[in-house]
Formats: sequence, C-alpha cells, structure tokens
Amino acid sequence: MNDRKRLPVSDAVVRRLPAYYRHLREMEAVGEHRTSSRELSERMGLTASQIRQDLNCFGGFGQQGYGYHVNELKNRIGEILGLTQTYHTIIIGAGNIGRAVANYPSFRREGFEIRALFDESPALIGVNVQGLTVQSADKLEAWIADHQVDIAVLAVPGESARAMFARLIRGGVNAVWNFTPVDLDASPEVVVQNVHMSDSLYTLTFRMKENELGGMVGG
Repeated sequence: MNDRKRLPVSDAVVRRLPAYYRHLREMEAVGEHRTSSRELSERMGLTASQIRQDLNCFGGFGQQGYGYHVNELKNRIGEILGLTQTYHTIIIGAGNIGRAVANYPSFRREGFEIRALFDESPALIGVNVQGLTVQSADKLEAWIADHQVDIAVLAVPGESARAMFARLIRGGVNAVWNFTPVDLDASPEVVVQNVHMSDSLYTLTFRMKENELGGMVGG
C-alpha cells in the first residue's frame, strides 16, 4: 500500500471533475463502454495530456492500449466527488431560485434529498413545492436541531444573506451552497460554494465582444 500523503488537488482540477463525470455519464447512457484521453479531449476541449494529468491526481486509471472503461471511470469519479451517498438538504428562500433548485430532478437522482424549505415571506409560507410545505424561517433553528442537515441552499435576498448564514452555522450546518449576491466566507469547519450566475453571463458577453472585435480586425 502506498502510504505517501496525497498532495492537495488544485481548484482547477476540482472544477473539471464534474465535467468529466457528466460526459462519462452521457457516454454510458448511449452504450459506450470504452474511451480514451484523446476522445475525452475532443469532447471536452481539453488536451489529452491535461486529462491524463488530472486523473493521475487520484491514482491510476485505465489500461495501456485500452484506455478507460466508461462505467468504471464514471463510478470512480463519482466516488471522488462524493456522489455515492445521500445528502440531506434544506433550502432557505423559496423564491424563484430556491424553487428552481427544489424542482431540478437531477439533484434527487444524484442523492441530494430536499428535506425542507424555509422563507420569511408570508406570501410563500405554506406554499407546496415538490410535496414540501414552505415553512416559516422562524422555525429554522428548531427544525435543524431535530433533523440531520448536510447541505443548506441559501437563496435569500442579499441583505439577509449574512444573518441567515450565521443562523445556519450556529445551528451546526457546515456546508452551504450560496446563491445570494453576497460572497460568504468559508472556514476550516464550514464549506461554502458561492454561485454567481451573473459571472457566467458576463463571461459570455466578454466572448461576444471579443468575437466582434476579431471580426472587425479580420475585415
């Protein structure tokens, strides 16, 4: 057995892992059994060398002259991503984003089980979302105390974000998927993933502008 301590994996590699998993799952769904770093590179827009380097961060994969078993590689990356267990999840904020997360079917298939939704708005409290009744945020701490919560999805207005985050942390929640416009700080005990959908949109507009400028120069 190799007892050497594994070196930290870079954020760039971690960000690519879900894409590997998604592409392998798509290949498996259409009956593909074998693939190679070259084929994956063509699908994903990466170099074959980069793919081999990424996978080597987690040990040996594939066979010389054969490549990779699609199912085995997908399952192994799923294990690395922690997709082999169920995550009890709650949503704070039952507005458009919160309901979109609750209604997204893939989350349940991947083991993210939505257990409860909370909101501060009287107009939303009592609304049924995917068979769950939106509860008053006043009940949040009591509910957390009585139930296992692995992940909290935070989808409240920006002015409420830090206060609600603090309530979750005090309640013992140590993983937060943050959809608010406010960046929340992680700590050694708490994992936070800040999601800014506008960042992706701004990247798109930058690429559009870049293409326009390229066309002007080329003309």
